[in-house]
Amino acid sequence: MSIASTITHPPEPEIHPSHDVHEHPFYQKHHFETAEQQREAASFGMWLFLLTEIMFFGGLFFAYLLYRNWYYEAFVSASNSLNMPLGLVNTIVLISSSFTMAMAVHSSEIRDLKKLKFFLWVTILLGFVFLGIKTVEYHDKFVEHHVPGASFDIKDFVNPPKGSLEKPLTVDMANKTQIYFSLYFAMTGVHALHMIIGIAILFVLVWKARTGLYTTGYVQPIENFGLYWHFVDIVWIFLFPFLYLINRH
Repeated sequence: MSIASTITHPPEPEIHPSHDVHEHPFYQKHHFETAEQQREAASFGMWLFLLTEIMFFGGLFFAYLLYRNWYYEAFVSASNSLNMPLGLVNTIVLISSSFTMAMAVHSSEIRDLKKLKFFLWVTILLGFVFLGIKTVEYHDKFVEHHVPGASFDIKDFVNPPKGSLEKPLTVDMANKTQIYFSLYFAMTGVHALHMIIGIAILFVLVWKARTGLYTTGYVQPIENFGLYWHFVDIVWIFLFPFLYLINRH
């Protein structure tokens, strides 16, 4: 064979059976070898994200415990001004939403579209109930002038209402209650923001679920969002006793 013929007609590449294109689920991305590998990678990424969230909220909890130790009397007096029954109702609402979200994940796994949509909608409803109750609490604090800032009023802590179990605080200690309410609004506000983001994602999941996307074996987005929603609920399980129950008269 001459060099010219070799150049004109290069040898055809050999085709190996092992290089054939394998069938894979429609939701599997091209850079994953199997759907299970994709699912494990997504779950690992979600857990890493939740780890950063734990560190974020952990810093807030640490600050709260530190200042509570420094200004114990002010924090006790301020925490007793919160509406504990509303906080308890919100706790029950969030625990219920964790159950409905878990049922949504289960419905996706058994490929029951009707139940999946139902439990996602109920979770959204419970999320709005939580935010509504929290809005009522915030409104009460604005009316009572317990929002840190120039309009903050310490009279409820210097001169407690008649019949109250609270003992009067000094003016200096009463001013320290602003630190409590600063942490209260920061911690519950960031938590509420996570709830709002979660509800927005739930609407997207409902919209996509209507097409049957998550009842074909593609349960990864529902499962990962379930982890996020349970994490937000667990954060509140810690916020409620820290802010409402400790040293409650």
